[in-house]
Amino acid sequence: MTETSDFGTFGRYKELSLEEMTPEQKKAYEFTVKTRGQVPGPYKIWLQNPKLIDVMVPLGAYYQGSSSLSKAEIEIATNLINARWLAAYSNYEHEWIAEQLGGLPAEKVEALIAGLPTSFEDPRQQVVYEITSALIAPRVVPTGLYRRAVQLLGHTGLTDLTVLIGYFTSVSLTLRAYDVPSNAIGLER
Repeated sequence: MTETSDFGTFGRYKELSLEEMTPEQKKAYEFTVKTRGQVPGPYKIWLQNPKLIDVMVPLGAYYQGSSSLSKAEIEIATNLINARWLAAYSNYEHEWIAEQLGGLPAEKVEALIAGLPTSFEDPRQQVVYEITSALIAPRVVPTGLYRRAVQLLGHTGLTDLTVLIGYFTSVSLTLRAYDVPSNAIGLER
């Protein structure tokens, strides 16, 4: 039986008001806003653990502007990961981001989310699609695919991609554990 206490302000999670936060949580909140401009999706939940925020905020910010991967490449991987982990909130958000900010065609994004085969004319985008698909399947990355990835992305790009997969798996699983629906808004601050 579901109790009403299982529902919070952001899926199952009941966000803390600024007044309810510990000094460490307030500092983590301020750090997140300063770095990200807001407290997005899973960061609302991660604020419970300020030490985790110290790690995740810079990692997330890295993919917002310093990664060797393009926005389109990041969104190809992100949409595959969100779909793999059935993360409604981030699926909804990143479908829009992939099309509007990543410049990906809607039919490609829809295929990524639905688990349908697709392909990309850009060889870097294609290898991102193939590596991510192999790793989240889970499948072994064959030598030929690995070589193509290194040739197209370099070791920096391939490493950026594999860490992105881990990072966004954390995002997706956090949102799933807290049952955050696609239309969640959370507290306005």
